Amino acid sequence: MYLLLRRLSNRLFRLPAVFLMLFSALFILIAAGIMFFLEPDTFEHPFNALWYVMTTLTTVGYGDFYPVTTGGKTFAIFLYLFGIGLLSLVIGKIIDWFVNAKERRMSGKMDYYGSDHMIVIHWNKKAQAAVDELLAAESLIHVVIIDDLGRMPIDHPRVHFISGDPASEEILTKAGIERARSAIIFGDGRIDDPSLTDGKSLLIASSIERLAPEVHTTVEIMMEKHVHNFRHVKINDFILSHDAVSRLAARSALHEGSTEIYTQLLSKRFGDDLYQVPHDPSWVTYRDAFNALLAKGATLIADHGDLGINRRLDDAIGPDPKLYVICDPGTYGNIIKEKGR
Repeated sequence: MYLLLRRLSNRLFRLPAVFLMLFSALFILIAAGIMFFLEPDTFEHPFNALWYVMTTLTTVGYGDFYPVTTGGKTFAIFLYLFGIGLLSLVIGKIIDWFVNAKERRMSGKMDYYGSDHMIVIHWNKKAQAAVDELLAAESLIHVVIIDDLGRMPIDHPRVHFISGDPASEEILTKAGIERARSAIIFGDGRIDDPSLTDGKSLLIASSIERLAPEVHTTVEIMMEKHVHNFRHVKINDFILSHDAVSRLAARSALHEGSTEIYTQLLSKRFGDDLYQVPHDPSWVTYRDAFNALLAKGATLIADHGDLGINRRLDDAIGPDPKLYVICDPGTYGNIIKEKGR
């Protein structure tokens, strides 16, 4: 008898969790039906029998309903011996599923199914600073990190991790590259040769361009002479590694206190910031846009990458403008609200 029960329990443990849950639900419904059939006067309604079976299997046992006939008591004994063990097994399977899901998430084996997210490729201190900035900038934004690390580098409810080669089509697809808002490619710090680092970044950028050409891509480039190669694959933006730091240091030496301005522009957590604002059809020239935005507390500084629009305010705004302003978050929020009305 012991061997039979042991074999039966081993087989039950190996059954899929979904099957066990469906079997348990069917068992509970049948048990409630049998109990109501055996003692209709005691339970008066099928739901009361279902209530009794559930409180019995979960070992709560309120005592508001209980069998009084020999048949009902005999079936209750069967529920004690088999039903409680079955439900405990199902609960154990559910707990195992959550534990396995968390382990898959932490080890980067779980696909990401969201959309409009940011993808950060290669993990290092610069990538961590970028992720912190992204999470601070927008409260609803989600970030997917891709690297061939063994474990998730940062545990955050809005951060997902995909482990693998970021140049692989399979890994990029697991990260939802087709549904992403943008991708940031940092240089692989484990490669000593800057040319090889840029070569790997170029390969990743090419893979993204092939799979999702509409995704905005920003790449960190180690050597300036490689810029033309990245332009060839239609990278949206690129950043020369260490170049920005060197330029900021030089400007700080030439213009005392200027680094505070750059700090504000580089992070949404400090002072005013740079924002893109939607174009109003009533704005015919840059002067129209400049004056309208200035009245709201924002300063228009650029269209796309053109910072010289203040010297040609009477020029007509192009057909597909990207207007950037400097203002505080509250002013930007008011501008967006007015455009949404």
